[in-house]
Amino acid sequence: MAGRKRKKFKLLPETIKDDTRASTGQPDEQETHSELPTELLELIISQLTFRDNIRASAVCRRWLAVAITVRKVNKPPWLMFFPKFGDLYEFYDPSRRKTYWLELPKLRGSRLCYAKDGWLLLYKPRTQRVFFYCPYTQEKIKLPRRELAYQIVAFSATPTSPSCILFTVKHVRPTVVAISTCHPGATEWTTVNYQNHLPFVGSIWNKLVFCNGLFYCLSLTGWLGVYNPNESTWVVHSVPPPRCPENFFVKNWWKGKFMAEHNGDIFVIYTCSALNPVVYKLDQTNKVWTEMETLEGLTLFASFLSSHARMDLNGMMRNNVYFSKVRYYGKQCVSYSLDSGRYYPRKQCYDWGEQDPYESIWIEAPEDLSTFL
Repeated sequence: MAGRKRKKFKLLPETIKDDTRASTGQPDEQETHSELPTELLELIISQLTFRDNIRASAVCRRWLAVAITVRKVNKPPWLMFFPKFGDLYEFYDPSRRKTYWLELPKLRGSRLCYAKDGWLLLYKPRTQRVFFYCPYTQEKIKLPRRELAYQIVAFSATPTSPSCILFTVKHVRPTVVAISTCHPGATEWTTVNYQNHLPFVGSIWNKLVFCNGLFYCLSLTGWLGVYNPNESTWVVHSVPPPRCPENFFVKNWWKGKFMAEHNGDIFVIYTCSALNPVVYKLDQTNKVWTEMETLEGLTLFASFLSSHARMDLNGMMRNNVYFSKVRYYGKQCVSYSLDSGRYYPRKQCYDWGEQDPYESIWIEAPEDLSTFL
């Protein structure tokens, strides 16, 4: 009898490990995680962002193995350089610091206008021909002829999409702008004059992005105009221009300005050769520009005609601004780190206002490298 009692008491610590899990029979949390089928765990983790994937990989060794196999890392855009002579075009991959070349004779005599979703928008001044061109497939889509006096022309989506719209704005008077739109398959451009409630100085230094179904245009003096292509409406918002240090107002300061969008957010980068860049994000609720001390893992790729933003890039590319310039014989792209507060390469000043605005542009990275030289 005494032996039986001792045996029962000996088993108690093995059957009840803590008083919170009493007699319910619930497995502990660690056992629940380990019992998830691998296929289900892969499906769950595959839906996470890069940052959350990293966090999930710290749970245990099994989660680490699964997280690595389904980890999604975005590709940065490539930098495309237009040659002054000849038909050999240079493409630079900033992640691998590697250069590729393509022969593109169809682009001879063309001027850059914009880039988005792997497509270029180009203009031939001699013939006033406007067209889309994909350098990787060499597919070309013609558009109605139009004289473009160096103003930036943006488009909303890939030209093979039915939602693709082209947009440009031109200054007529301080309170009047002319907005021109077009779409692939159209026979002519549509131009309408709009009255502004606030002065809006349109020029070739405007910056354009398409975000949440709207075209946003930052004017020479920093005022923000918004065009709704579905309703054909134009309004200049009473958002004060981004606040810049006094030293920014020097020669060519208006050229060293860039604008990009990402998931509904709009960013503006102000640069000056003597100072570090300043990055602002538009607070659309309070209608103000807020200075960014960190990009929270985002990476911006700035060029004169169109700029891009990427999340979930590999390694040290996150929280940086990459500019359309390559140093050290093509071995390093010029970038600015918000973490360290300085340019890379070190000890160099960069005056982006002095750079030829039509010599380079960021474009989506290709899927197939077999066509490159």
